[in-house]
Amino acid sequence: MSATQTAPKPRGRQFFANPGPTNIPDSVLLACAHQTVDFNDSNFIEVYDACVAGLKRVLKTEQTVFLYTGSGHAAWEASLVNLLSTGDTVLILESGHFSISWGKMAQDLGIEVQSVAADWRRGVDMAAVRAALAADTARTIKAVCVVHNETATGMMIPVPEVRAALDAAGHPALLLADTISSLGSLDFRMDEWGVDAAVGGSQKGLMLPTGMSFTGVSAKALEAHKSSKLPKHYFHWTNMLQRPLKSFLGTVPVSFFYGLQESLRLIEQEEGLENVFARHSRLARAVRAAVQHWSGNNGPQLFCLNPGRYSDSVTAVLMPEGLNADALRQVALKRFNLSLGGGLGPLGGKVFRIGHLGDLNEPMILGTLATVELAMQVAGVPHTPGGIAAAIASLAAA
Repeated sequence: MSATQTAPKPRGRQFFANPGPTNIPDSVLLACAHQTVDFNDSNFIEVYDACVAGLKRVLKTEQTVFLYTGSGHAAWEASLVNLLSTGDTVLILESGHFSISWGKMAQDLGIEVQSVAADWRRGVDMAAVRAALAADTARTIKAVCVVHNETATGMMIPVPEVRAALDAAGHPALLLADTISSLGSLDFRMDEWGVDAAVGGSQKGLMLPTGMSFTGVSAKALEAHKSSKLPKHYFHWTNMLQRPLKSFLGTVPVSFFYGLQESLRLIEQEEGLENVFARHSRLARAVRAAVQHWSGNNGPQLFCLNPGRYSDSVTAVLMPEGLNADALRQVALKRFNLSLGGGLGPLGGKVFRIGHLGDLNEPMILGTLATVELAMQVAGVPHTPGGIAAAIASLAAA
């Protein structure tokens, strides 16, 4: 190939193994292509109500759900501005890039932020959480924020243990949980776990395009909302409650609801929610088996070092010292048409991420892992070959 020629574009369908947005099933894409309808029409309201009821079943809540046009960050902001006032304090449990980002958003909104620092490879120590809550004798902490599944580090934080820490301290703070990369992939139980605000988004386990988010809100949180003084308008829950659909101050994104209706059908009726969780767990174990095999010969390794907190929706892979993860990702993408997630924040260039959530199965996972190993060989990344055989063995034993 001459210097003036460019590499040919890879043929075939792209393998998309990014941890969000995720693959969208063809039937959901087709459902989203529904013709425009009046969102006040009774036929649409029937679809809307069914979708909200379905979201509640996935959240495992019987409480209120508010929806917004916007990504998960919109639901982050809605949870903060509707529950807190300028000068209030929140406690952020550190787990990676997204926990830090939620805290930075709170600071930008005039909220004081305390953090329970953590080794990103192991996750927050619950003893440190209990100590922070016990030390708050003046009860200045108004909310505790936890990312249930930290996409940047491939780590799950056990929300029930956070609730137990609050209860043990007799602390009245609200419990806010980010479920953006866990909902519809990992078990989440809003009511049973005592979550006061559960933040979710459309583009991951729910297998929809990016652009719609929501917050499940407890009765305790709705009571706290009444005294919140932070500025808000589009996200104002009181104003939403006065709307016919109890959400959306403005135009309702009707196409999302036809897609969500189909997504919920796939999750609840075609597969079954518990089977969805089992599939994610099975595929995640196969990915980890491959990475653990590759780690020989000073190869890439699992970023998360806490087996009790492995994520079932995304695996972060730490590159060998001195090698750039983004260079490997470019080989995978440009030469083999495999899209992998990159490192975020301080992990940029140090890790790549394999998303295994949403619409995927064993052939898709095996194809992804085989291509990662191929890209490592081409890029000269040290590793122990045979990760795909380790993944196959894991799947065969499941």
